[in-house]
Amino acid sequence: MSTHTKHKFLEAFQHVPIYGITSKKDAPHRTVYDIVRDMLESGIRVVQYREKETTGLERYKECLTLRKLTYDYGALLLIDDFVDLALAVKADGVHIGQDDLPPEQVRKLLGPKAIIGLSTHSIEQLERANALVDCIDYIGVGPVFTTKTKANASAVGLEYVQYARQHSQLPFVAIGGIKTNTIQSVFDAGASIVCVVSELVSARSMEDKIHELMESKHKLMEHTFYE
Repeated sequence: MSTHTKHKFLEAFQHVPIYGITSKKDAPHRTVYDIVRDMLESGIRVVQYREKETTGLERYKECLTLRKLTYDYGALLLIDDFVDLALAVKADGVHIGQDDLPPEQVRKLLGPKAIIGLSTHSIEQLERANALVDCIDYIGVGPVFTTKTKANASAVGLEYVQYARQHSQLPFVAIGGIKTNTIQSVFDAGASIVCVVSELVSARSMEDKIHELMESKHKLMEHTFYE
């Protein structure tokens, strides 16, 4: 737990600071396996399996194949919400929401080596997450912008990303409505890891899309270096 798992999580973003999430509804003619394979081929090394609109058996079968695939690429596989599924397929960890099992209970179930992420949507939730620094490994910060992935969630805006940069005691992933034309502002606000879902999963060439997204990160680094 704690230092080792946090380091393991952060180390996976050394080359490509993009957190991958599956979304079959954004690529209905492709399998989850193909989506994840393309992510891995493009350099992504953290993949969250998030497919809620399917059966438990199908999720289990898909994750068994993804476990082997991510292992072959030296990547981390995290499961959204389903702690039992993470245990069953020996995933690297889980990502849980505010209405899921308490993080302390998830830690007891998964043990000290699992990576645990927690979604936050407000300053109050972030501060509560700070109190769990010995239990969880990272937090999600968002949705930064309005997103169809979380249709009922209100956008938290770039101000919350800035707050997280200044006050979070945990690594954080900025998520929600981030696209090519907005990713620069998210990096400017202080995020070092971002999640792009629909635009990435639906891209004709995921490798080209990641290259396009990363150009903003590189421009920001050059700008900061030469100031």
